[in-house]
Amino acid sequence: MSEQPVLYEKKGFKAYITFNRPHAMNSMTPEGFEMVGNYFIEAQNDEDVRVIILTGAGEKAFCAGADLKQTIPLIQEGKIDPEKLEVAMLKNIPVWKPIIAAVNGFCLAGGTEILEATDIRIASEDAKFGLPEPKWSIMASAGSLVRLVRQIPYCRAMEILLTGEQISAHEALEIGLINKVVSKDKLFDEVERYADIICNNGPIAVQNTKKAVLRLLNLPMDLAFREEWSYSVDAFTSNDAKEGIQSFIKKRSPSFKGN
Repeated sequence: MSEQPVLYEKKGFKAYITFNRPHAMNSMTPEGFEMVGNYFIEAQNDEDVRVIILTGAGEKAFCAGADLKQTIPLIQEGKIDPEKLEVAMLKNIPVWKPIIAAVNGFCLAGGTEILEATDIRIASEDAKFGLPEPKWSIMASAGSLVRLVRQIPYCRAMEILLTGEQISAHEALEIGLINKVVSKDKLFDEVERYADIICNNGPIAVQNTKKAVLRLLNLPMDLAFREEWSYSVDAFTSNDAKEGIQSFIKKRSPSFKGN
């Protein structure tokens, strides 16, 4: 049986997407990239899913990007549809479900690029990050040329983009690329803790918050302020909002239905 380069599993309100080529540092084949994109869309369209957790199989790597032997030559020969890669990297793809990354080991090249498309990023102490593409005379153009300078200080972003050097988990934390560093044995406990908190929040409010932040990010502030309220109307007028207020008044836990 051929390997499944990417796995997808649902547990309650959570969807798990796992890079599954541990023997190859979870580097992605063309099939793998297409599967990742399809799974993101599946999770977005599934009303039961409130959080997506992204990680890598094994203990050595989260994802080392595109497979240099299989994927890069096909890109160079123009034999891969770039739109399929763009879906995997969430370029202009509307996925409003929060995405939590559990970074267990090396997170390089396309691995770092897909990390930049996630919302909360927890890393083990041995994690390594980097965009080594310039060392091979190619470019980190799967999102990093746009996202990285918007997410961390310009000079640190350019250092990563131009040198191709790796940085440690603690350096990534220092510059704001990730949220937290934990010991390897605590990684998934911490990821699940974040996921549970979000799953217990109102899903309409959570998803519209992400949608608003991403869509308003690059608007002038005066225009963004005018548009901001429009994203909150669905949340304020929902049954979940009524439930949230009642649970507060009656001092009980809310039960949100997503409507």
